[in-house]
Amino acid sequence: MRKFIIKRILISIGILFCVTFILYAVMRCLPSSFVENMAMNLSQGAGAKSYDEWMEQLNATYGMDKNIVSGFFTWLGGAVQGQFGDSWKYTVPVVEKFKEVIGVSFVMGAIAFVLELIIAIPLGVIAATKQYSRLDYGITAGALVGISLPTFFFATILKLVFSVKLGWFDLYGLVGRNYNQLDRMGQILDMGYHLVLPIATLVIVSVGSLMRYTRTNMLEVLNSDYIRTARAKGLSERKVIYHHAFRNTLIPLVTIVGGSLPGLFAGALITETLFSIPGIGWTSYQAMVIGDIPFSMFYLSFLAVLTLAGNLISDVLYAVVDPRVRLT
Repeated sequence: MRKFIIKRILISIGILFCVTFILYAVMRCLPSSFVENMAMNLSQGAGAKSYDEWMEQLNATYGMDKNIVSGFFTWLGGAVQGQFGDSWKYTVPVVEKFKEVIGVSFVMGAIAFVLELIIAIPLGVIAATKQYSRLDYGITAGALVGISLPTFFFATILKLVFSVKLGWFDLYGLVGRNYNQLDRMGQILDMGYHLVLPIATLVIVSVGSLMRYTRTNMLEVLNSDYIRTARAKGLSERKVIYHHAFRNTLIPLVTIVGGSLPGLFAGALITETLFSIPGIGWTSYQAMVIGDIPFSMFYLSFLAVLTLAGNLISDVLYAVVDPRVRLT
């Protein structure tokens, strides 16, 4: 296992190097950037230097006057030391801005992910054990509705019903107008109150696919020979399902759990935008729109690291939950 993990880490480092180079090259080839926009604005002032002169000065300031390969290794040298530069849009160090906005996105993603597991897996198991019953059809229909609904549409429906019609929640924002007058616990509850609808949106639009996946795998396991043997030995149906079948159903689900790691930090761009939640998804989108290369490079590289780590965790957990897997 130790040799396997070390080997995978070394391979992941090589993959990460290639991914970050491709990302940097793409960023440098964008048709518009912060440098160009700033040069355009500065050149329009009275008595200002020309656009080309400002471009030359700004490119030298931000290291954009180098070719892609040289610029990438300059960026990589700083990244290895934890120096990712200052965000062009937010005018603060990239890491500082990231720490400021990642918390709310992580809380939203983590709560939504836990609720998704709690809801989807039991419903998937129940649907499989009650195959072709009314309960199975009802659960499946609900899952298909959740899968089919676009995030922006469902979020708008929730806002219309619970914010406009019933007035239970605010339409926008992470905090209320009296936030600064509350004590610490009151501020936490106020933020939690404003996250109810965004989290509900994330859960409902994502729970259907996991439920269907669980149901499919559970049905496959229930039709296995060893399940028929366990029933023939006289074991109770509850023990057959929850001790033998369910444990093996978890094996393919491990891949989904490990692969969900990047999603906890990626932020929900559409949901955060619709509810005006200042999370990492919305912040990164705003940075990419204006060509903020430092922030965009840090965010995309961070997601690449999480994706590689999630794949490694999935492989290790596979060996833990399935003794038949032997990593050599």
